[in-house]
Amino acid sequence: MAYTLKIQQILPLTHDVKQIKVEKPEGYSFISGQATDVSINKKEWKDEKRPFSFTSLPEDKQLEFVIKSYRDHPGVTNQIDKLAVGDELIIDDAWGAIQYKGKGVFIAGGAGVTPFIGIIKFLQSKGELAGNRLFFANKTAKDVILESYFRDLLGSDFISILAKEEVSGHEFGMIDKAFLKNHIQDFSQKFYVCGPDPMVKAISASLKELGANPEEIVFEK
Repeated sequence: MAYTLKIQQILPLTHDVKQIKVEKPEGYSFISGQATDVSINKKEWKDEKRPFSFTSLPEDKQLEFVIKSYRDHPGVTNQIDKLAVGDELIIDDAWGAIQYKGKGVFIAGGAGVTPFIGIIKFLQSKGELAGNRLFFANKTAKDVILESYFRDLLGSDFISILAKEEVSGHEFGMIDKAFLKNHIQDFSQKFYVCGPDPMVKAISASLKELGANPEEIVFEK
């Protein structure tokens, strides 16, 4: 089912990421970590659907998305970047395999952190965040979405790693097999992986090689 919803709030989070809040339809439900297909309610963009994860809590009065805009090509996110309060988005029902299934390590690349924002908010609201960790890979420090939020909430259980610059407080490099081996002692726990497809495949393969159970690696199929 499709729902046409007015944008009620827009908040810039980084140089190319915005938090967008829209109306919530009566009875609309989702599980933290899930996503929906979103399009813009404009004639030429209505049929251009893209998946975005909910970053609000299921019980919140608004639906919230954190959306990264790719301004170097004229696609959907570039158009969303130009929207204002009062403009409308069209969303479908919720879907998605990324759901919390127990304590573990969340591994994100760039905008792939968005389903984890919703899950981490949910765990915080239930008082069940302790024992979970977040590894977050980006190109530069200015790309790190909600860095202060994650640091305040997770402390030493949050590790940021940058591929293109060396900055104090961040590790330098990639989340590869050596990084995983260095930072994880227990590979019997659950792992949640989200990011570009090549990254998800490479990290999943490395986790399996290091002893993780393939059934305990959660990612969007």
